[in-house]
Amino acid sequence: MPGFELFGAAERKEVNDVLETGILMRYGFDGPRKGIWKAKELEQEICKTFNVGHAHLLSSGTAALTTAMAALGIGAGDEIIMPTFTFVASFEAVLSVGAIPVLVDIDDTLTLDPQAVENAITPHTKAVMPVHMCGSMAQMDELKAICEKHKLILLEDACQAIGASYKGKSVGTIGAAGTFSFDFVKIITCAEGGAVITNNEEIYKKCDQYSDHGHDHMGKDRGADLHPYLGYNYRISELHAAVGLAQVRRLNEFLIIQKRNHSIIYEVLKNVEGLSFRRIPDPAGDTGSFLSFFLPTEEMTRNAVTELAAAGITGNFYWYDNNWHYVRKWQHLQSGSWMHRFPEQQKMQVMHYTNQAFPASDAIMGRCVSSSVSLLWSEAQAQERAEKMAGILKSVITKHSLTA
Repeated sequence: MPGFELFGAAERKEVNDVLETGILMRYGFDGPRKGIWKAKELEQEICKTFNVGHAHLLSSGTAALTTAMAALGIGAGDEIIMPTFTFVASFEAVLSVGAIPVLVDIDDTLTLDPQAVENAITPHTKAVMPVHMCGSMAQMDELKAICEKHKLILLEDACQAIGASYKGKSVGTIGAAGTFSFDFVKIITCAEGGAVITNNEEIYKKCDQYSDHGHDHMGKDRGADLHPYLGYNYRISELHAAVGLAQVRRLNEFLIIQKRNHSIIYEVLKNVEGLSFRRIPDPAGDTGSFLSFFLPTEEMTRNAVTELAAAGITGNFYWYDNNWHYVRKWQHLQSGSWMHRFPEQQKMQVMHYTNQAFPASDAIMGRCVSSSVSLLWSEAQAQERAEKMAGILKSVITKHSLTA
């Protein structure tokens, strides 16, 4: 990962199509655009690629989450169960619609622990939001069963797992709706962009309207459109959609390379005694964008990350200390450091849920390293990287074992 590593002629061709017309907006200007509709074309390509009924493009993955929640009727006071390990956009979107993020523990899949989800359900719970982290997937059978049992909405945050699947279905297509992010470091990129995907036409229509000031898009004159709902401006541009159109057509190419390089690294590291690996609910559906592994202790893990960096082996993420992806470092959420005032009831509820300890998640994340997989490596380069990593990890584990 990510797609920008292989940005080339295909992407430039789609962008140049737009530049030649000068029409950068996705709506209107039917004549001057000369039949060039990149956003529409990308939405159609997404539907075909992921075997889903409807796709609506937005300006970011965060906008996609916010829009999906609005379309699903999630709002003030509703509790949304989500994992402690995710990007901050997940809880930002929950807060943006007036809802309450209810953070619960992950397990060794690095995604929601189904039992923790079950334990967190209250009369105010409206939805469960699994986040398919680091290119892999959550335990969707268990989570879907919980949602059906309690009559909850299942909303998938698949922003980090474009191209992953679970038992033959693309992630994002299993719940009521799913979201993708196409930012610059995702598996495929628009530079900036996102999408809501769904098989429910009503949800799709609401997303289409909500993201463009409530326009119903029923006619050819934007000024004459009706406004069934209040909306906001989360539109994607034709330039961004053009990049994504080329990238989504190359997704299979990217996945083949990622999986090959991931396999090379794994086949070497699996022989390191003391190392264990992330549990993947459906290994066949993994994108190969990250190889996540666990060392026996937090101290060993910290030393391993330091040694890997010192050896010039980059792209090894220690999420436990990361400011953006793990609850332990979300001080702005935990302290209520917000630029605008929240309703007092929402603020009290949020503070209640964010200022609790998560020892089960800490025990997992404190020992976890996620090593990113590049599309630019040759097989020989991947093999060399794997052997260097294995040597360092063996040395760290052996050294600590001898002094224990």
